[in-house]
Amino acid sequence: MKIEQIYTGCLAHAAYYMESNGEAAIFDPLREVQPYINRAEKDKAKIKYVFETHFHADFVSGHLDLVKKTGAQVVFGPTAKPGYEAIVADDGQVFKVGNASVKIIHTPGHTMESTTYLVIDENGKEHGIITGDTLFIGDVGRPDLAQHVVADLTQEKLAGHLYDSLRNKIMPLSDDLVVYPNHGAGSACGKNMSKETTDTLGHQKQVNYALNPSLTKEEFIKQLLTGLTTPPVYFPQNVLMNIKGYESLDTVMSRGKKPMPVAEFEAIANETGALLLDTRSAGDFAKGYIPKSINIGIDGSFAQWVGEMIPDVRQEILLITDPGREEECIIRLSRVGYDNTLGYLEGGFEAWKKAGKEIDSVQRISAADLEKMIATDKPIVIDIRKKSEYDSEHIVDAINIPLNQINEHLAEFPKNKPFVLHCAGGYRSMIAASILKQRGWNDFSDVEGGFTEIAKTAIRKTDYVCPTTML
Repeated sequence: MKIEQIYTGCLAHAAYYMESNGEAAIFDPLREVQPYINRAEKDKAKIKYVFETHFHADFVSGHLDLVKKTGAQVVFGPTAKPGYEAIVADDGQVFKVGNASVKIIHTPGHTMESTTYLVIDENGKEHGIITGDTLFIGDVGRPDLAQHVVADLTQEKLAGHLYDSLRNKIMPLSDDLVVYPNHGAGSACGKNMSKETTDTLGHQKQVNYALNPSLTKEEFIKQLLTGLTTPPVYFPQNVLMNIKGYESLDTVMSRGKKPMPVAEFEAIANETGALLLDTRSAGDFAKGYIPKSINIGIDGSFAQWVGEMIPDVRQEILLITDPGREEECIIRLSRVGYDNTLGYLEGGFEAWKKAGKEIDSVQRISAADLEKMIATDKPIVIDIRKKSEYDSEHIVDAINIPLNQINEHLAEFPKNKPFVLHCAGGYRSMIAASILKQRGWNDFSDVEGGFTEIAKTAIRKTDYVCPTTML
C-alpha cells in the first residue's frame, strides 16, 4: 500500500492518493482532476473510489469529474445528502482498495457529515487517519461554517459535536497512526494551524489543545470559538456547489479560454457587467493598468482573495494576465467556484497599452519615504492586514481596516486628504488600492514591501504580542 499527500499551497489544501494492488482511491480532490488520473496511470492502477471527508466550503471538489472520467464511485460519510449518485456510508463500514482497507469513522463537528477515514494496510495494520477538517496539525476545524447553510446548526452545537467526536472516536485510536489533515497553515478553515502537514496522533495528543483530556466540553467550546472571525463570503456558495453538483471543468475551460483582441475585450467589458480581473504582480499593476480593473495577483493567495473580494461566484469575469498564464488563472478561479470567465485580453496589458487605450496607475512609496513623511507631515496610515496581525504589532496611530472588510468600511477612507496604505508585503494593499481607485479614491500611496519593510525603519511601532489566532 502507498499513500501520498498532494499539497496545493494556494489553498493550503491536501488531497490524498492511495494505491494497493492495482486499485486506487482519491481523498478530497481539487477541481482539476487530471493530476490524480495521471498519478494512477503511473501505477497502472484504476481509481475505484473518491472519498470525501465532508462538503467542503473553501473549494469546489473534483469528485464529479473524476466519476465521469474514471468510473469511480463517490463515498460520503453518514448523514450526507448529495444531489447526485453517491455512496452514503455507515459508521464503521469498510471499503476495500486492492488489498488495503478504508474504514468509515463518523466524526461530526466541523459539519454533521464530517468523516475520518482510517487507512488499514494489506497486513491489517492501522496506518493512518485522513481527518478532513476534523483534526488539523495543532488545531481542529472551525464549527461555524455549516450554520451559513443550515441555520439551526449553531457553532455552539457543532463545537459540542466536535468535542464528542474527538473524545470518543479519535483519541482512543493508536498513538502511532499518521494524521493526514485536509489543510495546513494559511487556510481559513482553522484558526491556528501548523505549517506541518502530517504528524503522529500520539504527538498531537501531547501538543494539540483540542486533544487535552482535561478539557471539559464547556472549556473546549470556549477555546474553539475564541478568535474566530467571519468566514469568507464564498464559503456557503462552495458548500452548495459541492452538495448540488456543478459544470464539468472541461466546459468551464472551453468557455473561458477565449482570447479577445483589444477592441473585442473593450466591447465585451462595456456591454456586460463583467469584472475586469488583473492577475499580474502588484508591482506591474501599480505601473499601469486598465481603469476599473481589480488586481489580485496569481502568485499570491489568489483563490482565497478572489473568494473574499468577489461576493458572487456567478460573477462574469474578464481576465488580464501575463501572457501564457491564462489557463492557470481560469483553473484557479474554478477551484473556488468562479466558473464564469468570459475570456481574456489577448496579448495582456501591453496589447492594451500599445493600442493607445486609457491607462491608470497606483502611486507607491518606500518604507523609508513613509518614515520621512511621518517625521514631518504625520500622514493618515491605514493598515489593511488582518486584525490578528495588527494586534500583534503595528505602526503607532495606524488605523486598521482589514482587506476582507474594506467594502463595509469605505466611508472611513478619507477623500479630502491624502493617506497611506500598507499590508504585510504589498500584495493585499494593492488589492485594496485597486478597489479604492475603482470607487473614486485617488489621493493615496501604497507602501512597497508593506510592514516587512516598515519593520526595518525607526517608525514607532507597538510592542510585539504573540498572536493567538491566524484568522
